Amino acid sequence: MARRPAGLKTRLEPQDEYPHDPGEAKNYNESMYFNVFDPVRKAGGWFRIGNRPNENYAEMSVCLYLPDGRIGFMFGRPPIEGNKAMDAGGLRVEVVEPFKRLKVSYSGKALLLERPLEMAEPRAAFKENPQVPCTVELEYEGVSPMYGGETVREDGSALEIDPERSFARAHYEQHCAAKGEISIGDERFEIDGFGLRDKSWGPRHWQAIDWYRWCPMNFGRDFGMMLSVIGDGKGGARQGGMVFRDGTYDLIEACVIDSDWDERDYQTALRAKVRTEAGKTYEVSGKVMSLIPLRNRRKTPDGQELQTRITEGMTEYRCGGLVGYGLSEYLDQIVDGKPNGRMAGY
Repeated sequence: MARRPAGLKTRLEPQDEYPHDPGEAKNYNESMYFNVFDPVRKAGGWFRIGNRPNENYAEMSVCLYLPDGRIGFMFGRPPIEGNKAMDAGGLRVEVVEPFKRLKVSYSGKALLLERPLEMAEPRAAFKENPQVPCTVELEYEGVSPMYGGETVREDGSALEIDPERSFARAHYEQHCAAKGEISIGDERFEIDGFGLRDKSWGPRHWQAIDWYRWCPMNFGRDFGMMLSVIGDGKGGARQGGMVFRDGTYDLIEACVIDSDWDERDYQTALRAKVRTEAGKTYEVSGKVMSLIPLRNRRKTPDGQELQTRITEGMTEYRCGGLVGYGLSEYLDQIVDGKPNGRMAGY
């Protein structure tokens, strides 16, 4: 685990795999996220369900990357009552054995996008592209230790947080293997690959983070990384993440990511230099194979319109002669029509 300031510790227990008491914060969000990429079939996807029980709905996202570059996508805000299960809008997460085995399933529709960049204007994209039947059945197996948890005081008591400035109270991640199948329309794809899952809970506004670059990747069952660079809101960035190798995590001490961009300021490639706490160094390159731009909008109490853009790219990574697959997820607040992290040089 990462070093913590004196008087604090990180707590993570098996029951954290299940829903928590949401408390009274209106913007409480408990979310579980999974991705998987099959290195042979060049297909994969990611899945997220975020319960907002104090607002009586969930956020549900399904995103499938097909071998020819098409993307199947669906998003919804289905109604829920309470914070009882991760099961809404056709997407369901079942904890079979905490920290070891989970199942992800989906049954519903997916928007089939031959030109995924059209999702920059979601209303038009949903109008102009077909929705087809879609099912997902995946079994996830944890292949790494757990990374993260809830930061608490040494006596176990919770820290005070400002719900309006919060992105999450607690967060953890794990590298995984996943097997199963996905179907979209009349096409079916067997999946046997690797990915990363995470969970977070606590009050959340998507606008609480200035910007970030999040790059989870796998080069096989026993080698993967998660690179994280997060804007600090002051012109700088916090660098972190971990390298998973030979059954253990080596935490990242420094991570510099240099990206290439297209005319819309979407990432097309990246190069990263990584140094770990154990003193090991890695150089990683990534090429985006297929990308979908997503957004979140919120109006503040004083009427200000805030917009967050999240670009989700299935990415082929190379490190030390190895080839792997994963995601490059870039989050930016849009300021004067431009992504603010890009304007800051990241």
